[in-house]
Amino acid sequence: MMRLSILGIALSSNSYYCASLSVIPPIPTSSSSSSSLSFSKKFTPSASGLSLSNPNLTGKFVTGKRNLVLRGQSGGFESELKPGDLMESEKEFPEFNRNLYPSIEPYSSGFLKVSDIHTIYWEQSGNPNGDPVVFLHGGPGGGTAPSNRKFFDPDFYRIILFDQRGAGKSTPHACLVENTTWDLISDIEKLREHLEIPEWQVFGGSWGSTLALAYSQLHPDKVTGMVLRGIFLLRKKEIDWFYEGGAASIFPDAWEPFRDLIPENERGSFVDAYGKRLNSDDQEVQYAAARAWTMWEMMTAHLFPNNDNIKKGEDDKFSLAFARIENHYFVNRGFFPSDGFLLDNIDKIRHIKTTIVQGRYDVCCPMMSAWDLHKAWPEADLKVIQDAGHSANEPGIAAELVAANENLKHMKKGGQENKDKNIRE
Repeated sequence: MMRLSILGIALSSNSYYCASLSVIPPIPTSSSSSSSLSFSKKFTPSASGLSLSNPNLTGKFVTGKRNLVLRGQSGGFESELKPGDLMESEKEFPEFNRNLYPSIEPYSSGFLKVSDIHTIYWEQSGNPNGDPVVFLHGGPGGGTAPSNRKFFDPDFYRIILFDQRGAGKSTPHACLVENTTWDLISDIEKLREHLEIPEWQVFGGSWGSTLALAYSQLHPDKVTGMVLRGIFLLRKKEIDWFYEGGAASIFPDAWEPFRDLIPENERGSFVDAYGKRLNSDDQEVQYAAARAWTMWEMMTAHLFPNNDNIKKGEDDKFSLAFARIENHYFVNRGFFPSDGFLLDNIDKIRHIKTTIVQGRYDVCCPMMSAWDLHKAWPEADLKVIQDAGHSANEPGIAAELVAANENLKHMKKGGQENKDKNIRE
């Protein structure tokens, strides 16, 4: 029997009521059906009121085994669901922390030579004896930042960050030689072994979600859980949407400078045209293309423009690695053997506890990819932030990423307590 739990809203005078609506479909052999409606919390909306684009509420939709949660970024209220309506992973769970943790510094860092050409930067922070988690940054080519550490409880987690080949502090900078998805997966394993970690949790957003899926499908026995954000499956339709004019319908002002760098007779494929310039023998041509490519993404990564993010497009060093490496991977379709490779191999990781966090209005990695992943992998929890774009730093997305890590932390603590109890007995 499938139970459908819906957040309902009733209007009474100047107040709204939250209702938990549970609908039980009729049993096939009977024409009868039943439903129940219960009102829970009452609140007065903020001055801005309620709107589809910026709801002042938090809600849940749970459909069978789909594990789908819809949330707004601002506070508000949440429906009081009956225990039978909750997802299995949320039953009897306390309310998790959703606030970013304070800034911390690494307790160790270094460089690991992973090939004759490449050396990658790595660092560790948090608890040296804690549960290990590896952070996979986006791009590819984006590199890590100190703020990436703040998604994790430093008392519980041993937090590992590293810059992928050619990105951040890794050398050589912006290098495309021996730089493929499979090389990066090999680097992750070399780093895990270097740090003497038997297995670890994997956290990745945007391209980081792509790499997390590919890594876990190749090494499922090394992954204790995953948190994925802004799903990118690197399919042709996703590349075409963002780089060949689809997203331009939403951000025409940001698109035109990106478009105008390329002559009209080369606009049949912007990815190829930019690839030609990003690999030019003229460094100034490279920098001009890199700035335009990076600025296009930085201007579309947030629901509301973020000036600090946009300024990255003006940084030639950052832009060159970001644009060259991204373009290199996109021209080569992620080096995957087929367009639907990651979806085709979900069975290899179906057992891994995973939370997917997706901004409803993500233009860079539109929700269709998270939805396709959700349909192929209903066992994973999908949390849709109703008023967010792409960036992990948007309030609603950041809150859900922290909560997802807290969820896995809670599960691991519970598992360890049960092991300790069995040993004592």
